[in-house]
Amino acid sequence: MTGRSAADGWLGNPSPRADDTDRVRALRHAGSPWAGLRTLVLGLGVSGFAVADALLEAGCEVVVVDAAAGEQQRERAQLLQVLGARTHLGPEHLAAPPDGWGAVDLVVTSPGWRPDSPLLAGAGLAGVPVWGDVEVAWRMRPETGAAPWLTLTGTNGKTTTVELTVAVLRAAGLKAASAGNVGTPLVEAMRHPEGYEVLAVELSSYQLHWLSTDTEASLRPLASACLNVAPDHLDWHGSMDAYALAKGRVYENTERAVVYHDADERTLQLVRDADVVEGARAIGLTRGVPAVGMLGVVEDVLCDRAFVPERRSSAAELCTLADLERDGVPAGPHTVDNVLAAAALARAHGVPQAAVRDGVRGFVPAPHRVARVADLDGVRWVDDSKATNGHAAAASLAAFGDVVWIAGGLAKGARFDDLVAGARERLRAVVLLGADRHVLREALARHAPDVPVVEVDLPETAGVPAAAPGADAPTDPRVAAAPALMDAVVARAAELARPGDTVLLAPACASMDQFVSYAHRGDEFAAAVRRRATGR
Repeated sequence: MTGRSAADGWLGNPSPRADDTDRVRALRHAGSPWAGLRTLVLGLGVSGFAVADALLEAGCEVVVVDAAAGEQQRERAQLLQVLGARTHLGPEHLAAPPDGWGAVDLVVTSPGWRPDSPLLAGAGLAGVPVWGDVEVAWRMRPETGAAPWLTLTGTNGKTTTVELTVAVLRAAGLKAASAGNVGTPLVEAMRHPEGYEVLAVELSSYQLHWLSTDTEASLRPLASACLNVAPDHLDWHGSMDAYALAKGRVYENTERAVVYHDADERTLQLVRDADVVEGARAIGLTRGVPAVGMLGVVEDVLCDRAFVPERRSSAAELCTLADLERDGVPAGPHTVDNVLAAAALARAHGVPQAAVRDGVRGFVPAPHRVARVADLDGVRWVDDSKATNGHAAAASLAAFGDVVWIAGGLAKGARFDDLVAGARERLRAVVLLGADRHVLREALARHAPDVPVVEVDLPETAGVPAAAPGADAPTDPRVAAAPALMDAVVARAAELARPGDTVLLAPACASMDQFVSYAHRGDEFAAAVRRRATGR
């Protein structure tokens, strides 16, 4: 963005770029000439299945490829075959399209497929456009009357903030839904029989990576936000710069407001670099007193100096810090950030300030996000299994005083020196588990050498892939081993904790080495705490 305004942000103009063929570039809405388009869909997960179904309904020729061939994939493949798709399951189909690149007009990839996968790399060499599910959904919107999108990304806090945004929108009486990386798949939201008035759209870095650069036809949010950018998924993106660049694409083509946090310099730079619709405003968030054009906090009140006519001389009260408390746990700094971002997106859409208060008060966080499990012998037990990277774990640790920290799992290439250095004064002790616990152990030895560290070293189940077919079945070794593993973790944490402490599961790592998912990890933690409480 260019042309900074002290009051309202920056103004900028889009610089058109096109990377698609003429046939694909013509697809701009649901009434475009989709029929006969030869599409190759990669992946039969939730988004891949929804995309294939939508493309078939639009009259496209659809071929679907997935490396997995489990029961779920086979069932979905059979459904799509009935509708007219051709499906190919198994790793032997990942080298090239079944009929060669000359028979493919468009590749649609599921979010998790890496850019260096043979089919995606081959598409680039063959000059075949590659879209993600977000691009397909945007271009399948109705030609007129389509619901605006409020888009959101960030390393941490995305899902909570999107759901908060929906709560505020609904408190204003709007028919709203969450979609994208959370909630309803976007292509399904586009095909809802009754439609929506507005969508709050969570976008992962994977999804943003695959947006088209055709600015005339691609995603154009009403308002957009990037909550934060911290190291994560570097094994997929290849570098921090590439990861940040993907996150920054959330701002491209924004029409009304781009939202950023003033304490995150990298996000601020992404705003400065973004090509937006002329007249779009940069809206800052701060945990302190807001300047003109920002949302922030005055004493215990969250307030708005961006979307009020008299913003140069006053602010609108949105809610109080007390409205953010849940189960007796005060709001941490990250919760304040999430509420401010949700408020900014919703206010950009025009909701009244009272809707922010009502939406926040009625909001029920999803499980495994700083959830109080129990109080045993003066010790609070808290489940934040959703904290799957260092940035999220740091935010969780900052919400408490003396902590016995449970951490470890799959580090995804991350290092934890900054996390440990920032949290060491809060750490009573640490319990480590998981395949990459050594990375945390080494960071603790460097930056918190006086903090007691114990490791739970039960037999590993790391050989089971994250996307194992039937992952929730009792035969999965992670399911069978999890209760004993978490009982041992909880027992060691209880030995280390003192009255007044908080035992906090905020692993800073992914879960799939020893658990099916972060939710499975959190459920097993809560179950182990309850077993300890009842002596069973």
